[in-house]
Amino acid sequence: MPRFTKLKEWFGGQQADELTPKEIEHRLAKASEEGNRAPSTFNHYRLLMSLSYRMGILNRKVAMNPARSVTHRREDNNRVRFLTEEEEERLRKIVQEKWPAHLPELDLALNTGIRNGSQYGLTWDMVDWKSRELHIPRTKNEEPLHVPLNDTAMRALTTVFEIGDGNGRVFTSVKTGEPLRNGRHWFDDAVTEAKVRNFHWHDLRHMFPSRLRTKGTPLEDIADLLGHKSLTMARRYAHLGPNKLQAVVSLLSATDATTDTEQIAQAGGVA
Repeated sequence: MPRFTKLKEWFGGQQADELTPKEIEHRLAKASEEGNRAPSTFNHYRLLMSLSYRMGILNRKVAMNPARSVTHRREDNNRVRFLTEEEEERLRKIVQEKWPAHLPELDLALNTGIRNGSQYGLTWDMVDWKSRELHIPRTKNEEPLHVPLNDTAMRALTTVFEIGDGNGRVFTSVKTGEPLRNGRHWFDDAVTEAKVRNFHWHDLRHMFPSRLRTKGTPLEDIADLLGHKSLTMARRYAHLGPNKLQAVVSLLSATDATTDTEQIAQAGGVA
């Protein structure tokens, strides 16, 4: 697991029972700042550290869990950042020029909205070419997800398929053939060179529903496509689409106007 590897890299040279909450928080904060990571990533590392200590306590390797005292960072789950047409054009141009082999990864993310873990965990047996769908057996919500593929997503997968042998993981390293864990080794640099500010890989997941919403896609459909169990998360995109509430409140004006007209007519004159 990548995160366990990172924790071992950061804390492997220290005794578990000697680490303090302050030391853990300082190291995780430093890693977050260096990698420009979101608060949720900090919290995931904190949770993993805490879980490790809990296992250590159960096995009588340590007596206390200092990670429990590390402050949980507030996450902004309502943040919606998506690329403007100009930003996307700049980003795509940079990727095409310097990392062309990774362009299918960008296209698939933009046209499916699947999470980073799901995308880089894809295997070829999850790709249903006939029905034009991805069949992901388990997502973050612990449920299967069936993702429809549009023409752009199909072309992206076809491009990758024709380069490889069609076995195992979909996205692998061109140099080593090893499965890729994420796209940060090229994406972060591409974003920087394209001069796109405050944009992370996870924001690509927001691009997908944001664009659908601007084209009038109902929130119920967006929730289904993203694998959300309710409309709560999908509502963050509501303001991007047609405002049916405007039409709803307009009914009152229409009703009031009709009622007033009828009353005037019955009175036989102008009020």
